[in-house]
Amino acid sequence: MKIAILPGDGIGPEIVAQALRVVEVLRGEGLAVTTESAPMGGAGHDAAGDPLPEATLALARSADAILMGAVGGPKYDTLPREKRPEQGLLRLRKDLALFANLRPAILYPELAAASTLKPEVVAGLDIVIVRELTGDIYFGQPRGRRKNAAGDDEGFDTMHYSVPEIERIARVGFEAARKRGKKLCSVDKANVLDTSILWRETVTRLAAQYPEVALSHMYVDNAAMQLVRNPKQFDVIVTGNMFGDILSDEASMLAGSIGMLPSASLDARQKGLYEPIHGSAPDLAGRDQANPLATILSLAMLFRYSLARADVGDRIEAAVRKVLAQGHRTGDIALPGEQVIGTRAMGDAVVAALRDS
Repeated sequence: MKIAILPGDGIGPEIVAQALRVVEVLRGEGLAVTTESAPMGGAGHDAAGDPLPEATLALARSADAILMGAVGGPKYDTLPREKRPEQGLLRLRKDLALFANLRPAILYPELAAASTLKPEVVAGLDIVIVRELTGDIYFGQPRGRRKNAAGDDEGFDTMHYSVPEIERIARVGFEAARKRGKKLCSVDKANVLDTSILWRETVTRLAAQYPEVALSHMYVDNAAMQLVRNPKQFDVIVTGNMFGDILSDEASMLAGSIGMLPSASLDARQKGLYEPIHGSAPDLAGRDQANPLATILSLAMLFRYSLARADVGDRIEAAVRKVLAQGHRTGDIALPGEQVIGTRAMGDAVVAALRDS
């Protein structure tokens, strides 16, 4: 089993280093897994003048799965659009056909008070957002800048989905719901957008193939409100690229911190790119303050989905639960008066818990 490691920028190398310590424990127990690292994002631009160097792309193609930290930072904000770190990530998703983004939002009991919502509203939260990742307004054509008839500058982007694109992400949503609470909420803006009308029609038609799953539809603005008002009404949410980008970040705060949420971006054969959903946080880089748990939990998803080792994923997740139960807290999940530990110390705690399992 070969894992490509793309540490990225900002806090990326620090949090990925803690996930690699977990891999080392597993390898020491006899697990046959190899890792190889390559630069990506701003680091890729620094190394090769490209946010996705050819050698990095080749490594990602050859690996069974990819673990990434985070990309971006103010250092690169003045670069041409095609050279910015985020463009490397978009190109990688497109090249590998990673169309299905799975973002679980689980509130661990020990962190209920860390959520910005009342504990009784979020306690027991366990939802999954399934986001389409290679279509929508992020990739639609035409797009660009131009002068309008009045001579003013204007920008334009195109929201676009085909029926096959909608069907394949909807199937991921239905399959996920079938294995969980058998409820799927499809989120769109069908009262305004033609793209969303097609989305709703397609998902509704596909529902006949999943009679055991209760399908509901919700406009994205209402879904954003309901995630704050009554988040536990949801089990699995399936939605498009832009809406999913926004809703999954909103859901992250229900779980106490964006530093707790992993993600998986999968192709049709379960090969995937795994990363925490937070950014590169350049203000925290090199200060031993970042929370590595979302990256470690992303590693657990990697073993479960791409390497078909759910047992290993379960062990890693159990180790994270144990360190939280023991009271270990980085700054983002600590309540006033609780002792705060750093990135490395949180990695120490997870490694110790894994070795004891």
